[in-house]
Amino acid sequence: MQLNLIRPLAFFDLETTGVNIASDRIVEIGIVIMNIDGSKTQHRYLVNPTIPIPIETSMIHGIYDKDVIDSPTFKELADELFDLLNPCDLGGFNSNRFDVPLLIEEFLRVNKNFTFNDRNLIDVRNIFVMMEKRNLTSAYKFFCGKDLENAHSALADVIATQEVFEAQLDKYDSLPKDMDELNISTRNDLNQIDTANRLSLIDGKPAINFGKYKGHLVEDVLKKDPGYYNWIIRSDFNLHTKQKLKEIKLSLQL
Repeated sequence: MQLNLIRPLAFFDLETTGVNIASDRIVEIGIVIMNIDGSKTQHRYLVNPTIPIPIETSMIHGIYDKDVIDSPTFKELADELFDLLNPCDLGGFNSNRFDVPLLIEEFLRVNKNFTFNDRNLIDVRNIFVMMEKRNLTSAYKFFCGKDLENAHSALADVIATQEVFEAQLDKYDSLPKDMDELNISTRNDLNQIDTANRLSLIDGKPAINFGKYKGHLVEDVLKKDPGYYNWIIRSDFNLHTKQKLKEIKLSLQL
């Protein structure tokens, strides 16, 4: 492998208290730096986020409040991390959407201007998607060993899709054969209420999933700000969003 580095390339990954860039905090940072001379250095930091780590998040990355209670805060690590990363280009997996923005937020909270405008950002996930196409033609070739004729003809596409599905069931023994289980294991939007995902469930209760009330229960919002309902109904939102909000309001008897 020959890579022309003009500065060190720091690959990094964050484990956090959650996925909200504006409010969640870092609990672990892993860094591998590819230096210009070809050497590599590794760094790991446990970070006290200064806020509780939700138990459901701890169950994903294995870091609990007790594990970081005696660790330095990001503020205490900021100078060291800034000096380590500031001379570098940055890399990661899905890092442009999550890790880079959250890292910048943490630096801004301690008044350090860590910018990305003057550095290269290498997202390995983007390379993966670019090089290994994830369209129906590629899936049909990979799973069925066939070239898709008449692509973008509705019937040809749906026949290929159904064949790919059967081939996936044959290839992956771990895929559930029960439809309910298959639905649960392959969807990431089970809390979605409307097709536009403007409304979602939080602990089984309808909540707003956008804008200034994102994360607030619908019941609380409509009681606090009755005009918010009328604004949505009269604005250019999807009809399905409006329908579901009407149903929720009716069920709450508001």
